[in-house]
Amino acid sequence: MKDKFYQYIQDLQDFITVTLETIDGKASFQEDIWNRPEGGGGRTRVIENGNVFEKGGVNISGVHGKLPKSMQAYFNVGDVDFFACGLSLVIHPKSPMVPTVHANWRYFEMYDTDGTIVDQWFGGGQDLTPYYLFEEDAKHFHEVCKTACDKHNPDFYPKYKGRCDEYFHNAHRNEARGIGGLFFDYCKTSDDMTMENWYNFVTEVGDSFLDAYVPIVENRKELPYTEANRAWQEIRRGRYVEFNLVHDKGTLFGLKTNGRIESILMSLPPHVQWVYDHQPEAGSEEEKLLEVLKNPKDWV
Repeated sequence: MKDKFYQYIQDLQDFITVTLETIDGKASFQEDIWNRPEGGGGRTRVIENGNVFEKGGVNISGVHGKLPKSMQAYFNVGDVDFFACGLSLVIHPKSPMVPTVHANWRYFEMYDTDGTIVDQWFGGGQDLTPYYLFEEDAKHFHEVCKTACDKHNPDFYPKYKGRCDEYFHNAHRNEARGIGGLFFDYCKTSDDMTMENWYNFVTEVGDSFLDAYVPIVENRKELPYTEANRAWQEIRRGRYVEFNLVHDKGTLFGLKTNGRIESILMSLPPHVQWVYDHQPEAGSEEEKLLEVLKNPKDWV
């Protein structure tokens, strides 16, 4: 399973980066191949200063070795070996009319001293973070997510949409990071789902990503915007940074397993503002966004 999924994310990384380069028309992804001293490595691809994309990364990794002590406590296990692989992407467009997007699809195994798998699971999801709310974009993104889920289980979309709303939440701000999508984790063998079933589901979601995001980019990338729009985008990007550094489990896992810092922190936007006690004007488009972030809604 690990070889099969690692091949899948390599192919998906190629497809996504080629597609985004075509949309941008100017910038291309810079590639870094890196090795982890304790075992494994990855392929980081970053795009910067394009026509459409100000900064973005589409990264894959496959790491293995002894599970660090800090993570043994987290998983409540003893001295075990592990393998983890995944694709993680964050795209920060230049225009505040185009939303930031994040996606991740991953697989994890743990082994006993004999090398026997003692636990394995999939996780992942995809979510949208707009700076200006176009309701038709939110509906489109969620419809694509729901279609992918419904092919496998009609209960998946409401369950994983709800978990996304719960997870991508800046509790210290009492607001969501964005308008959600899907979030699933610890997808293990059960009476209803084999690991092969989970592989089929996760790859279905992965394959749906470009269908969910690209039409939104194409519809919004040429819209005019002002310096005030851009300032709002940078203030909201600050909330994005806060979530990634304070709450995100993926960031925490990468830092605690001696992950590659540049790859872990590539998710951070290049231009950000923190304005003291900033409040949008009553009745403004900015306030409209905040209302939805404070009260997540069902889009489909």
